[in-house]
Amino acid sequence: MDAAEIEATAAAFEAAAARGEYFPQDWADRLAIDDAYRILLARLRLRGVERVGWKVGLTARAIQEQFGVHEPVFGCLLADGLKQSGYVFRRNELIEPGFENELCIVLGCDVPPGAAREQVAAAVARIHPAFEIIETRGDLTRQLALALADNAQQKAFVVGPPVGPEALPELSEVEARVRINGAEVATGRGDAVLGHPFNAVVWLAAKVAKFGERVRAGDTIMSGSFTRQFPLNRGDRVECAFGGIGAVAATVV
Repeated sequence: MDAAEIEATAAAFEAAAARGEYFPQDWADRLAIDDAYRILLARLRLRGVERVGWKVGLTARAIQEQFGVHEPVFGCLLADGLKQSGYVFRRNELIEPGFENELCIVLGCDVPPGAAREQVAAAVARIHPAFEIIETRGDLTRQLALALADNAQQKAFVVGPPVGPEALPELSEVEARVRINGAEVATGRGDAVLGHPFNAVVWLAAKVAKFGERVRAGDTIMSGSFTRQFPLNRGDRVECAFGGIGAVAATVV
């Protein structure tokens, strides 16, 4: 697609979403992945929303197996999606919601395309224990391109208290323990995220450069989940403790 086609398609996707059709059926099986990313970025420009960073998704093997994909994806984090630990979501305001346990990485310096993991480590200002709240607004497994044009399931991100770079443990060895309503449902380690959570930022910096974007100082980046994705039901209290980093919690009513 050329630039004019991208803008026109982005406007059509926005109109469809306003009608509650998040995966426009006219585009099923027709959209290239790279064009889907361009449509997403164009949609955000049309809305005039504040983008505060990026999400990297489908990083853990458990997630890739869950959705039948073989490489990460990216989406955008918006200012109105940021919530603090303990936030209470209303189930009737969410569309088939779920959550993933992740690290939220905030950068103090730019990360250029081609950066090594050590450069990412040097660029980190702080890291938060976090949840990504996702919505299943269509069939990601069968229509990945439509899911990417719809911002890769992103709804919100919930962050706990930050840890500075001087106090961080070895992230590849950090264990995440996930609880739903007090019962432990999963554990995972940081090396499930592309071998190391900072590798998600390395991948992201290279990927978004193909679309004229950069990973910059001040960006907030969700690393990708340590475990598989879990659904969120009314009445759920979800918690995740990241060893040596801290914990994050949220509730649905």
